[in-house]
Amino acid sequence: MNATPVIAQPAALPEEEDDFAPLYEAAQKVYPQRVAGAFRRLKSGLLIFTLGVYYLLPFARWQRGPNEPSQAVLVDLAHRRFYFFFIELWPQEVYFFTGLLIVAALILFLMNAVAGRIWCGYLCPQTVWTDLFLAVERLIEGDRRDRMHKDAGSLTPRRILEKTTKHGIWLVIAWWTGGAWVLYFADAPTLVAQLATFTAPFVAYAAIGVLTLTTYALAGHMREQVCLYMCPWPRIQAALTDENALNVTYRLDRGEPRNSVKKAALLRRAGERSGDCIDCLQCVAVCPTGVDIRDGANLGCIQCGLCIDACDAVMRKVGRPTRLIAYDTDVNIKRRQAGLTPVYRLVRPRTILYAALIVAIGGAMLYALVGRSHYGIAIIHDRNPLYVRLASGAIRNAYTVRLTNKDAQPRKFALTLSGLKDAKIEIVGAELDASGQEYVEVGPDKTQEVRVLVSTGAPPQTGSTPISFAARAEEGRTQVVAADHFWSP
Repeated sequence: MNATPVIAQPAALPEEEDDFAPLYEAAQKVYPQRVAGAFRRLKSGLLIFTLGVYYLLPFARWQRGPNEPSQAVLVDLAHRRFYFFFIELWPQEVYFFTGLLIVAALILFLMNAVAGRIWCGYLCPQTVWTDLFLAVERLIEGDRRDRMHKDAGSLTPRRILEKTTKHGIWLVIAWWTGGAWVLYFADAPTLVAQLATFTAPFVAYAAIGVLTLTTYALAGHMREQVCLYMCPWPRIQAALTDENALNVTYRLDRGEPRNSVKKAALLRRAGERSGDCIDCLQCVAVCPTGVDIRDGANLGCIQCGLCIDACDAVMRKVGRPTRLIAYDTDVNIKRRQAGLTPVYRLVRPRTILYAALIVAIGGAMLYALVGRSHYGIAIIHDRNPLYVRLASGAIRNAYTVRLTNKDAQPRKFALTLSGLKDAKIEIVGAELDASGQEYVEVGPDKTQEVRVLVSTGAPPQTGSTPISFAARAEEGRTQVVAADHFWSP
């Protein structure tokens, strides 16, 4: 009997799990717990203040005179103006905006040098609106444990009602956030009425729609993901900080080794060392980004100080000193480990440099703002030909003069010339006042170009002579001057 040959099968290759393993750990939803304390009160106060300014400022009024908008803060794109209370800026004064951006950056650098990412923890729009959305979520769904339990449970009619209510309020907040933004670009009461009656420009509805969706997505759903992955400031801040900057810090010298309350008491009675940290994880539970501050410096820590409030509350309950977690510096961590007294150097070359630059640039902007004129003059010399010899033998140059009137009222400008002897100035199309002097009238908030002819019977022999045109508005107002040259053979 012939036996059927058995063909050996190759051994199964081991499953190479590493080839299919995810590169990053899946993000876990963060459920921040409610906390009370000094830093929570500070955050709540700043939230109310900043949101109050943002939502209500478009309705503030500021009287500037006839034919001028009465909105205190307004970006008037139609007339190319920016109004901020008593300040009015034109497009050609863009250097003020540039200086303001530089000052804002330096203030951010100074805040970072003093106390790390306090901008992120207290004033960043993402933080402020996320706090507001979290407050709504807690009000409707409860605190951390309630929300975790409900998300893990089944979808009941009550749960559907809670979710619908929460997201509805979120959308209303997001909608009004977008609506408040567009109010800075038009008269607020007028635009509100137009939006309510569906007569507003389409661009207003489009802008509100975009900002509604982005606010709802960023503050309601993405939250800490914005801070961890989208925002560039944590990476920049890490390169700008130093060992003397205050940061929210877990004090290892006090906290370690960690033990339960009972075990720590037993160790202390036995004369052995035990840290103050009881491993309660309250600092993690209240963190809006889910960071464990005890692991050291972390990209996700926004320096909001809520873990300080949570830890202080626990320390008071167990009878230990507060500030196990506190604003501290890397220098002091090393000093305490070495048994030395902590030192704080808020005033140091870095902070002095930032403060000096802020004062210098801010002072220069203030000086330019106070000394600027509401009128302007610009000169363009004719290039072909540079000069003309008249039949009388006189030499004549032609110029295009642009006069600017930033006032809300029409102004009459008289032109004078200096730097050229025996010169005669003629303004083409000019009018004469009662005294027979030529003047050019420029409408409110407008510019006016005029043709100016300058001639002299005794031309200088240098070929090019520096001259200056001066324009003085009526009623002895500020005189503005522009320089050019008079060309002759």
